[in-house]
Amino acid sequence: MRVIHKKNSKIVDKIINHTKDNLKAYLLVAVILLIGITLGVLFVNNLQEQQSQEVQSYVNNYVEALKNGNNIDTGKLLRNSIKNNLILVLIMWFAGSTVVGIPVVLGIVWYRGFCLGYTVSSLIAIMGIGKGTLFFVTAVLLQNLIMIPCILALAVSGIKLYKSIMKDKRKENVKVEIVRHTLFSLMLLAFLMVASLLETYLSSNLFMLCIQFF
Repeated sequence: MRVIHKKNSKIVDKIINHTKDNLKAYLLVAVILLIGITLGVLFVNNLQEQQSQEVQSYVNNYVEALKNGNNIDTGKLLRNSIKNNLILVLIMWFAGSTVVGIPVVLGIVWYRGFCLGYTVSSLIAIMGIGKGTLFFVTAVLLQNLIMIPCILALAVSGIKLYKSIMKDKRKENVKVEIVRHTLFSLMLLAFLMVASLLETYLSSNLFMLCIQFF
């Protein structure tokens, strides 16, 4: 038990030190994420009536289909989730490995924030605060508790690599930083696979348990 406790303490210490060492970068990507969330909320609030009705119709039809006995295809959901997370990591890893790719990385952070803000705002606008919040908590929240920090960490890793290349352009040092960025990305990919499992087997089941309340 002491060995496990020490290992957990070391992991926590590494995370804390990593965050402190890259605090400015984390603040930057967090601000970009918040801007995306805010714009997502504003976008929903300014939807035209026809567009709003289309979103409402889609959500209501989905809920009604599940109420009427249709089940969530967990196999398809898992495959799509893993594929999407794999593509996300590959794009962010590749873009973060190039000097000109940082805007792409930051754009992905912004887009994820926009999608999150759009989703929450849409659900609340369509279902009300109570049901909309319940929908979000059961169907969306759990996997995003892992996904959002991973996306922010991927972005920061790319920024760190960019800074290293700009400061020291020696090939050997650049190679070392690229390897570090790659290994870090692979570690975060493993966490995103866990997020996919949570989305498929925990969030979907929680959502189905609460479907009668929608």
